[in-house]
Amino acid sequence: MPQQVTRLAVVFGILILALVLARSQLVPKTFGQAGHYRAAAVTEIAAAKIHYAGHEACAACHEDIAKTRSAGRHRNVACEVCHGPAADHVAAPTDVHPSAPKQRGRCPQCHGYDSARPTGFPQIDPVTHNPVRPCISCHQPHAPETPREPEACGACHGSIARTHAVSAHALIGCTRCHETDRRHKTTPLLIRPSKPASRAFCAGCHARDAGSPKEIPRVDVTTHGERYVCWQCHYPHFPEAK
Repeated sequence: MPQQVTRLAVVFGILILALVLARSQLVPKTFGQAGHYRAAAVTEIAAAKIHYAGHEACAACHEDIAKTRSAGRHRNVACEVCHGPAADHVAAPTDVHPSAPKQRGRCPQCHGYDSARPTGFPQIDPVTHNPVRPCISCHQPHAPETPREPEACGACHGSIARTHAVSAHALIGCTRCHETDRRHKTTPLLIRPSKPASRAFCAGCHARDAGSPKEIPRVDVTTHGERYVCWQCHYPHFPEAK
């Protein structure tokens, strides 16, 4: 038998022996008894101390708050998301009291501006938006309607507003390009602003024969970009030529 084959056989033998030893020493004894997991984990989890009570337990005593919450924008946020585990409070309501999120930094965990969040999700800049004051001093947390409608688009679209502010379109108001129903300010996910649907809209300023100031970039809209709407190639909030 060639020497190379003998060496390979020794290596494979060592590997097989290592796998057998690892399985006997490292794999839990109950693994595979009830599926592809450690069966003893079910018993251990069932024996663990219960920390969360569930929103049904909260509603049993706090009916007025539960009714307000069920009709508000936080209706899908469980009570214990904001107030913490409440099982001990349910067991001894007069002795154990859940926490209230009165700290300034609590609400911005969800509502602090983050461009990754869905468009229309209520967001603020915690540094400039009523600084220092606790959020619950203006907003009722169980039905968190805004005290007044946002005055500017940047209240929700902070990233776009900051980009637009340093672009060539900085002096063009948002509603010049977007037709926006007033209801968008209160129901942003249901009522959406429009976008320019044709090349003729941008051509009003950028066509060669447009009556706009001469320093504005011009193109032949009959050939430039072919069939595409302008914003499909040019980012309108910072429309630098590519």
